Amino acid sequence: MMWMFWLLGSIVAFHSLSCTHSHLCPKKCVCEHTKSVQCFRIQAVPSGLSLDVRKLNLAYNHIKEIKGRDFTGLSDLQEVSLSSCGVELLEINAFLPQTSLRVLDLQKNKLRHVPRGLPSSLEVLRVGHNHIHGLQGVAFEGLHHLRVLDLQSNMITVLRANTLSALVKLECLYLDGNRIETVNGALRLPQLNLLSMTSNRISSLSSALFASLQSLRTLQLSENLLTRLPHNLPRALLHLSLDRNKIRTLRNRDLAQLRNLTVLSVSANKVSSIDGGLRLPNLTSLELSGNQLKVLPGRLASKLETLDCRQNALQEVTHQHLSGMRHLKHLFLENNTIRHFEAKALRNCFQLTNLALEQNLLTSIPEGLPDTLVRLDLKQNRIDTIQEKEMRTLKRLQVLNLRNNHLSSLSLAVLAHLPRLQRMFLGGNPWNCSCELLRVKHRLMVRQVDIGEELCVEPAPTLGDHWRASLLEQPRCINDAAEDTDYSGPEEQTENEEYYDYDV
Repeated sequence: MMWMFWLLGSIVAFHSLSCTHSHLCPKKCVCEHTKSVQCFRIQAVPSGLSLDVRKLNLAYNHIKEIKGRDFTGLSDLQEVSLSSCGVELLEINAFLPQTSLRVLDLQKNKLRHVPRGLPSSLEVLRVGHNHIHGLQGVAFEGLHHLRVLDLQSNMITVLRANTLSALVKLECLYLDGNRIETVNGALRLPQLNLLSMTSNRISSLSSALFASLQSLRTLQLSENLLTRLPHNLPRALLHLSLDRNKIRTLRNRDLAQLRNLTVLSVSANKVSSIDGGLRLPNLTSLELSGNQLKVLPGRLASKLETLDCRQNALQEVTHQHLSGMRHLKHLFLENNTIRHFEAKALRNCFQLTNLALEQNLLTSIPEGLPDTLVRLDLKQNRIDTIQEKEMRTLKRLQVLNLRNNHLSSLSLAVLAHLPRLQRMFLGGNPWNCSCELLRVKHRLMVRQVDIGEELCVEPAPTLGDHWRASLLEQPRCINDAAEDTDYSGPEEQTENEEYYDYDV
């Protein structure tokens, strides 16, 4: 009899627990153990939430107004997302009782001001993509633990540095995509690690701005109106991005203090000279594409691994330009007017794996290229022959792009120097489909080399009777090629043989 009472009690308890759990998870919401809640198609903050909820995701709903009573009793809240809700008004002190709140996401709404009265526990505040026109210091009072502040894509026109002075632990500040023209005062943010102000209207920056940013590692100022490098950049900088400005020259005296800098990007400016070289001993990546350089920069750091000088006005490449780059791996020189490439110009580049020379004015493949090369791009030059001596050092080459040149023939002897070749692009050349070329094609197929489009399958308009003759010769050529079996498969690839797999 007792077991019946025990069973009945268990059923009642289970039913009670189920009802309670159902009550704690509001309609149109999904609850995970009541501590993580996500709601859909709602127009107000749901009531009846479990008091121990920690993560509340209300993104992509239709909530125009947030009031303090919406979160009454939810003292354990740690993360709240209200992004893309159409929020127009957030009541002052609405989140102040949530003393455990660490992350507040209010992106993509219609807020005109940064919310006031936020809890001091807050570490991440995202209010990007709103209608904020200006910043008031009162909104940041008490936020002594804030690490990330995202204000991108608003309508801010002036940044007054003192409005952020309360944020003593701020590490990342995003101000991209605003309308900032002026930055007044010094940013006194001792722990700031990243400052991003891309896509604004900044034409100059005061040297005082950076005076107290001794921890700054990343500075992003791309897509502004700067005509020169800012003065007194922080010595701790590792990454500096100045793409798409109006900078005309790079002066060593403006960069001399940046001895820790590893990445410098000044692409799509108007740089025509680099005064005094760049004495940046730890620089590993230099991006100068889309400028007006006529000469490769000299005296660059020996640690440099990537040099990008695409889309400039370079006319030649000499050993003098590149003699000190012992660690260079990637050299991009496409879209220039290079006619002269000195033999063995890269002889000191002992680790070079990628060389991009497409869309230049070369009439031959440069001699004495490093034996470390894995990818060589020569598309759209004026090359009319390939000689064995040009290929002898390229034992590790895996990708060779020769599209849109003036080539009419290719010998088997050339392929013998390319044992690791995997991809070879030959389209857009005026090939003479001779027996020799058909043998080359057969050898490439046997070696399973990807040649992109088919080679010698349609007559060229200018070949006439010669094409018909070549058609008659094809069976004999193919039979001869089939007897050629001195190929044992590709050599093994080593770990260091990496290359950029960009468009061909």
